Amino acid sequence: MIKNLFGKPLLLAMLVLMCGGIAVQAQKKTIILVRHAEKDVSPTADKVDPPLTEIGRQRAARLVTTIKRYKPGAVYSTNFIRTRDTATPTALWRKKPVTIFDPKKLDEFVAGVMASKTKRFLIVAHNTTTPTLANMFIKEEKYKPLSESEYSKMWIIKIRNGKVKSCDVIEY
Repeated sequence: MIKNLFGKPLLLAMLVLMCGGIAVQAQKKTIILVRHAEKDVSPTADKVDPPLTEIGRQRAARLVTTIKRYKPGAVYSTNFIRTRDTATPTALWRKKPVTIFDPKKLDEFVAGVMASKTKRFLIVAHNTTTPTLANMFIKEEKYKPLSESEYSKMWIIKIRNGKVKSCDVIEY
């Protein structure tokens, strides 16, 4: 009966869409979000793209130990020295590239992460974009921008069956 009403091509398309939707909903994701580590704010530092301080480099190294159990399958960063240098120790440990994302296209980025077959992500951003990304992943306006001196917060978001299972904010 369905064949007569819809025809084979439409029926096939409907089945593919239904099965595809089930696969997306059943997918597990763990998303780790951090702001870049401490940046150089000395008078001689580059004001637009400063490097990390020694304390920042230590925090970036400590990040590897802190998230080791999650084994990120992808590492993302904005295209700034401080974010790339925060992400690099984890990328080296996991033998993954640091993939650059555009902080001006967050909707597109979040959709790409959610559509990806990768299950575990480290995403390094900034004091405004990190909490914004957390809000986008949990689909709730819960987190406000971090202060300029706040570098130690980490969001660990677990998504199961298309729904947020947990969003923990920890210090590292």
